[in-house]
Amino acid sequence: MEADKIAGEGGTELVTFREAARRVVEEGIAPSMSHQRVSQLARTDENFPPVQQVGRSKVADWHELKPYFVAHASKAAVRDSRRRLEKKEANDE
Repeated sequence: MEADKIAGEGGTELVTFREAARRVVEEGIAPSMSHQRVSQLARTDENFPPVQQVGRSKVADWHELKPYFVAHASKAAVRDSRRRLEKKEANDE
């Protein structure tokens, strides 16, 4: 009964960094993502969701990771569009 209650309320869904990277691409959040990049973000970004160690793997809750990656991808898209504009302006000169 407890498992049904948790599933119905949207309990935690722990995923490895490799699975998180796969889902980011599969769900169209970003065009590419590697587990190495997820690991780097976990180490360096203070806003990264909490990480747990399970055996040799690090895992995090997908329900917290997904909004993080959506926000991260939108910030990256803004940076990329600025870079494209800078390149275009440099080529036009």
